[in-house]
Amino acid sequence: MGKVESGTEESRIGTNGVYSALAAAILGLHLLFILWIVFGAALTRRRPLLRWLHLGSLVWGILIEILPWTCPLTWAENFLETRAGIEPYQGGFLLHYLDALIYPNIPPGLLTGLGVAVCVVNLGIYARRFQRRELVGW
Repeated sequence: MGKVESGTEESRIGTNGVYSALAAAILGLHLLFILWIVFGAALTRRRPLLRWLHLGSLVWGILIEILPWTCPLTWAENFLETRAGIEPYQGGFLLHYLDALIYPNIPPGLLTGLGVAVCVVNLGIYARRFQRRELVGW
């Protein structure tokens, strides 16, 4: 009887490890998405498809910060952490990870404002590129 319980326990631990690894992968994807938001404008020059993907990402980034929506990546990470037996964090990704690591004394509203400002600066880069292209006559 002990072996059956042990096998079940080992199976549960193995499954938890898979969910934990998937949650970590989602965390990495989330970090990559934030880097894409911040630095994507530098990668999109003369690449129309990437430019449109980045513009959509910027709009999404602004909406997810100012509206009471949950990012699908945050939802997926929390779901997988729960399945792994880990207590999921409350609130958004930026507030949980970046606030605790980089900005420990900045109020959440200011952190949200800074995130939106980064997106607006990127949109300004695109507006300037478009304006310059119109002046040149492309």
